[in-house]
Amino acid sequence: MSFFKKLKEKISNQTESVTDKFRDGLTKTRDSFSGRVNDLVARYRKVDEDFFEELEEILIQADVGFGTVMELIDELKMEVKRQNIKDSSQMQSVISEKLVEIYEGSGEEKSSLNVQENGLTVILFVGVNGVGKTTTIGKLAYKLKSEGKSVMMAAGDTFRAGAIDQLEVWGDRVGVSVIKQAEGSDPAAVMYDAIQAAKSRGADILLCDTAGRLQNKVNLMKELEKVKRVIEREIPGAPHEVLLVLDATTGQNALIQAKTFKEATDVTGIVLTKLDGTAKGGIVLAIRNELNIPVKFVGLGERMDDLQEFDPDKYVYGLFADLVEEESAE
Repeated sequence: MSFFKKLKEKISNQTESVTDKFRDGLTKTRDSFSGRVNDLVARYRKVDEDFFEELEEILIQADVGFGTVMELIDELKMEVKRQNIKDSSQMQSVISEKLVEIYEGSGEEKSSLNVQENGLTVILFVGVNGVGKTTTIGKLAYKLKSEGKSVMMAAGDTFRAGAIDQLEVWGDRVGVSVIKQAEGSDPAAVMYDAIQAAKSRGADILLCDTAGRLQNKVNLMKELEKVKRVIEREIPGAPHEVLLVLDATTGQNALIQAKTFKEATDVTGIVLTKLDGTAKGGIVLAIRNELNIPVKFVGLGERMDDLQEFDPDKYVYGLFADLVEEESAE
C-alpha cells in the first residue's frame, strides 16, 4: 500500500472538520509547493542529479530551511537506491513519507499540552509584538474552555499600548476572567496576582501574556526570567509550558526569533500563526528539525476554532491533499 493510501487511512478516523482545516489552511503552500513538485515529476521521467537539484530549490523556496533540505535530499537519495526507484512518478509518495519522518524523528517531545491532572496549569506565552500572541491566547482559551476546563488569563504585556485592552476583549468574547494591573506596571506583579486569583477560584489553567519588545532584547529576557521566577516560586514546577508564538508569514525571520528566545528561556513548544497566509509552510519542518522544539499549535484561519493542534500527518495531507484523494479513490 502506498504512503498516500496509508495516510488517508490514518487520518480518516479523525474529525473531518479538523482534516479539512489543514487542507484549506495549507492551500497557498500546497498550490506553490505541491504544484512545483508535480511539475518537476512531469518534466523528469527519471530520478537523476538534476531532478534532486531542482527539488532542493523547491524545498528551500518553501522555507524548509537549508540544513533540513540537505538532510531530506540525502534521505531521499538513499531511499531511491534502496527501493531502486527509476520512475519520478513514485517520488511524491516518498517525499511525503520523508517529511513526516523528519518531523517525527527530530525528538521525543509530545505535541500535546502538558496539562496537570491536579492543580493549576500555568502556560506562559512569549514572542515579539505583531505575531498574533494575544489572539492566540484568546483562541486557546476558547479551545480549552470548550473542552470543559476552567480558564483564566493574565495580562502580563503591560508595556504595549492597548495590549491589556486587547486581552480583555478576548476575555469578554470567550467568557474568561482577565487579571490585570495598570499599563506600565511590573509584569511579575501581574503574574503573582493572577496566580493567587486562579488558585482561590480553583481554575484549571492560567494563560499568561508577556511583553515582546525584542529590540530591548536584554531587558526583555531579564523580564521573562523574573516572571518565570515568580511563577515558579508560587507553583513549583511551573510554568508547565512556555509557548513561543511565531508568525509563519515571516519565514526564516521566525526561525531567527525562535533561536533568540530559545537562548533566553526554556521554550517547550511553538505556536505558528498565519500558516494559512503563506506559501512558505515548510517553515514548520525547519523549526522542528533545526531547533528540536515541537510545533504544538498552528493558526489556519481567522475564526475562533482555527487554532489547531499540530499533527505531522495532517500537515503532510494538507501539502498533498489532491494527490492523497486522487490515489485513495483509485
